[in-house]
Amino acid sequence: MKFKSIGVFDSGFGGLDILKGIVKKLPEYNYIYLGDTARAPYGNRSQEKIFEFSKQAVDFLFAEGCELVIFACNTASSDALRRIQQEYLPKKYPNKRVLGVLIPAVEESVTKTKNSKVGVVATVATVKSEAFIDEFKKVNPKVKVFQKACPLLVPIVESGEIKNPATDIIIKNYLKPLIDKKIDTLVLGCTHYGLLENKIKKAVGPSVSIVSEARVVPDKLSQYLKRHSEIERKLGKNKKIRFCSTDITDSFQKLGSLFFGKNIKTEQVSL
Repeated sequence: MKFKSIGVFDSGFGGLDILKGIVKKLPEYNYIYLGDTARAPYGNRSQEKIFEFSKQAVDFLFAEGCELVIFACNTASSDALRRIQQEYLPKKYPNKRVLGVLIPAVEESVTKTKNSKVGVVATVATVKSEAFIDEFKKVNPKVKVFQKACPLLVPIVESGEIKNPATDIIIKNYLKPLIDKKIDTLVLGCTHYGLLENKIKKAVGPSVSIVSEARVVPDKLSQYLKRHSEIERKLGKNKKIRFCSTDITDSFQKLGSLFFGKNIKTEQVSL
């Protein structure tokens, strides 16, 4: 039986950190999580391929009863979200909505920064898209944004090498150019980086505020639903959560449970 739900989509399991925060804030709703683990990571894919994969994810989640989908994947949010919203939804799903995680993170960063110098760590695709830079210009063009692609961090998290001493060195090297720019706020522009937050905090020091989407997005979603009662009314309130993955592996079960904060039972699906 299909339940009217909120969908949360990520290329892997990092988005479970976002889902955990949303469920804590809004426990009454039904949720479906989709991780496209068979084709992860998205960070080094072409923009066209990311758009194609994102369309398939949207099709699956809407077919399974979702009324609203959150792109927890920063790469999908930066490379595909605008086209999904402007081209795909009006033609195929005019009454449904897809939201991303970039704008909430940008809005939070603008309120936090004191010296108007913000750093962003993200995947290669997200940095190349300059989506964060574009959104900062819209919210506050006076903010200077310094980006750093960190291609090794997702593989480190997915291979379970977080506690490896070499990880601290890699993080330090990635963050040094941003610290040299005297940033006072840092956006974790990839859901995977949540598991590295303590190490990142240590590397940047106490004077730099960390903006985590897992903490920002739940509040923004709550506000969105209050503003859009026409969407909120359609959502089921049975407190049911489904976890779906395109490739069930030991690491998805193990690390997925770590991200979500409790053991999860995953079903394999095809897109």
